This record gives sequence, structure tokens and C-alpha cells, in this order.
Amino acid sequence: MKKKVIVVGAGLGGLSAAIRLSADGYDVTVVEKGERIGGKLNIRSGKGFSFDTGPSILTMPWVLEQLFESAGRNIHDYLTIERIEPQWRTFFQDGTQIDLTSDLPRMLQQLQELAPEDIEGFFDYLSYANKMYESNLKSFYKKSLSGLHDLRTMHTVKELLQMDPMRSMDATTRKYFSNQHLRQLFNFLIMYIGSSPYHAPAVLTQLAHVQLGLGIYYVKGGMYKIAEAMDKLLQELDVTVHLNMPVKEITTSGEKATGITLENDESLSADIVVSNLEAIPTYRYLLKNHVQAAKQTQQLAKFEPTVSGLVLLLGVNKQYKQLQHHNFFFSKDQKEEFDTIFNKGQLAMDPTIYIGVSSKSDPTQAPEGKENLFVLTHVPALKEGDDWAALKDRYRDVVLKKLEAMGLEGLRSSIEFEYTFTPNDIQELYGANGGSIYGVATDRKKNGGFKIPARSQLLSNLYFVGGSTHPGGGVPMVTLSGQLTADAINEDFQIPRMQKKDIG
Repeated sequence: MKKKVIVVGAGLGGLSAAIRLSADGYDVTVVEKGERIGGKLNIRSGKGFSFDTGPSILTMPWVLEQLFESAGRNIHDYLTIERIEPQWRTFFQDGTQIDLTSDLPRMLQQLQELAPEDIEGFFDYLSYANKMYESNLKSFYKKSLSGLHDLRTMHTVKELLQMDPMRSMDATTRKYFSNQHLRQLFNFLIMYIGSSPYHAPAVLTQLAHVQLGLGIYYVKGGMYKIAEAMDKLLQELDVTVHLNMPVKEITTSGEKATGITLENDESLSADIVVSNLEAIPTYRYLLKNHVQAAKQTQQLAKFEPTVSGLVLLLGVNKQYKQLQHHNFFFSKDQKEEFDTIFNKGQLAMDPTIYIGVSSKSDPTQAPEGKENLFVLTHVPALKEGDDWAALKDRYRDVVLKKLEAMGLEGLRSSIEFEYTFTPNDIQELYGANGGSIYGVATDRKKNGGFKIPARSQLLSNLYFVGGSTHPGGGVPMVTLSGQLTADAINEDFQIPRMQKKDIG
């Protein structure tokens, strides 16, 4: 008889786990409190403008390909995935502009004009980043790791030392580049996972290879098409997905989860529970009646939340020719910016601002002659009692003033559609710890760069997926977390992986 699995939450991690576990022969039910699946990967529209409200950049599409292949499917039958070039257009306050691109001749031309002394360092940096990525393929992307012990079983001592465990990502960037703009640009790759280059380990320099070596991508019709493709596959696999169904509690007996109780007091039983809610909120809210839950939460204190964000969805009645699909307007002093956000826990008054304009690549996302601007500014995670109601308008003004000062003339007067997400909204909508966007911060001193283990330390049949667990935040990582957690479940229940050729 098939073992019954309940997945709490239909974010990409939960959906990925549901697909894999169903393909492996489990009876899977997904329960989601929201009106649609996708979690932070979501959509909003108005006045002819369409916006992805969460992730706007896709990297490592092989993770999605691997997921669909595990169910005997080809993801390219479900989605159109397009490569974006240039990848980023970056703006600096002294007027310097750099297009980050995999077009090597174009990249070298820019380096020749800006910092010819760093050309050799650039090639050495890319080689270093590639080695770090290759190391990760052997372990971080292959198995759900719970800490250094697991890593030691998968690498030789020499390989572990080659990961530069004592060096920060910023120290690595400074080693290869003398130009401050290049240091700032490549350091900022860390914001794919919402951490600080001054705290994160050097191994995350691999993000340069992920970006320049593997490329960045967009899904035609909007990133939400990823969730829709997963939904279609779940239907084909006969997985039950319940929407608008909030969970009140994970029920337990001894050291095991027995199922869930819904807000309407209906109970569902399960042999295995997978939580797509972050681990700390799971213990804090869904297991609040368990005598050991509070202690477990305290033990996870070293896994601090990543940054949150202020998101402005702006439909504007003009087109900004200087913008590309992905754009970054950098702060004048990156070290001060990160110190303010990560060490002091305060708002940066000169923040780096991201603007995604998907209508540059996909005209269906905005009315003709107009553009959809997804504006994201990273801010500290919420502390107990924080309320953005009094901050929202003031910080919005800081962001828009800076953008106008850096060349987006008439931005405020051109807005004809606007919607805002604050850290409180992110926390309320997705149960994110502190309104975190990317799950758990990567900090080599506090947590060794590791995430919360996928296996619960409290209940033998409770598992986690998503940005707070291995391998971390971002579309490919949370999707991979679902697959790696499924591997862990198969291992624990001694069920071999099924290689599906055709589910039918």
C-alpha cells in the first residue's frame, strides 16, 4: 500500500517534492492556504500590466529539467525558456555603466575601457568560480546536507580546503579585482540568496559561474509559468492540491507526525509530512503545542533570516530606453550599505535598487509604449513588533528619488499602476520568518554556510523544503530542495528511486 504524504504549502519547494514523491510511488496531497500555488513565485496584474511578484531571474534551468525528467517528462513541452543578454545592466553613481554579459568579447571590451589591469584577474576569477561550482555538483547539489559531517563524507580533505573555508566571498572578489565597480558588481551576486558578501563563504563565488557560465533565463509569458507547468504535471500524476486551506497544526504522537489539522478543524492523516513553511515558523506555529518545539526553535537561532524587501510594482506610461530586462542601481558605498542592513539591522538610505522590466523581452507584459517595472530594494528582516505601515511611504520616496536622480526622469509622474509589498506582507502571505525573501542567511561564522537540515530533529517523519533548508533560496535552489528532500525520504523509508520513462 502506498505511503501517504501531506505537503504543507505549495511553494516551488513543496511542488517539487510533491512531483518527485508522486513519481516515486507515494500517495501525495498538497495543502495550500493561498488562492493559488507558487508561494513567493506569484503574479499580479492591473491596467494591462502583468508582474511576477517574486523571483524574476531564472538560473540553472537544469534543475527544472531534472525534476520533470524524474516524472518521465520534458519541461520544454511545458515552458518556453529564453536566455537573456545582456544579463544585467548596472548603473553606478559616478555615471559608469557596465553590462554583465556572457558575450566574452563584449565583456572584455568593457573591461579594457574601465579597468584593463583587471582583465587577467577576470579570467582567473572565472576559473576559480568554475572550480567552486564543480565542487558543489559533487555534494551541495547532489544530497540534502545537514552540516559539515555530511560534507566530509563526500569530499577529500584536499577538496574541502580548496573550497577556501576561511575566506569570505568579498575577500575572494578583492583578490581578483582592483577596480571598485567590478568588486561591487561581483560581490552583489550574493544577493541571489539574500546574504552578505562579507559574511558568506568564498565557495559562493560559484555564483559567477552560474551567471556567466550557465547564463540567466526568462520564461516566456512570465515566471509564474513555472508554477503553472508544475501544476499541470501534478494533475497528470493525480496529485491532489487543495487551495484556500490553511493548516492549524501538525498532529503528533510520540516522536512521529500523524497528519495535520486544518483551520476548519478537519483532520488529514499521513505517514509523512513535508513542510514548505520555513522550519522555524513550522515549529513556532504548527507545532506550538509540542513540548519540545520551543527548545527546537531556540536551537535553530543561528539560522537567521535573510533580508526582506520593499517591492514596488510600477506600471509606467513611458519606456526607459536605458533599461534592459534586468537592472541594478548601485549604492555609492557597498560596505556601508551591507553593514547598515546586516550588522546594524537598519534601512540603508542609499540602497542598491533592482528593476526588472520583463516587457523588454516579452511585450505582452505591458500595454504598447508602456513598461512594467518590478522594483526591489533589500531591507533588514523584521524584528518582533516591526510594522512597515509607518515606513512604507517614506522609504518608497527614498527609492524613487534615487532612481530619478540616476536617470529615470519623470518616474513618479509616469506611474499609472502601482502595488506595494512590504516585509509584513511577505511574512503574512508566505509565513516567511522575519519576512525573509530567501530563507536562511548564509554566514560562514554563525552557521558555516549551511541551512537547516531537511530532516526534522523533533519528529522522525517530518521533513522540510524551501529556502530555509538545504541548498537555500532562489528558484533553482528551492526546487532542488524538494528533489533532495525526496531523496532523503526514500533513503529513510528504504524506497529505491524509480526511473520513470513514461507515467502515461
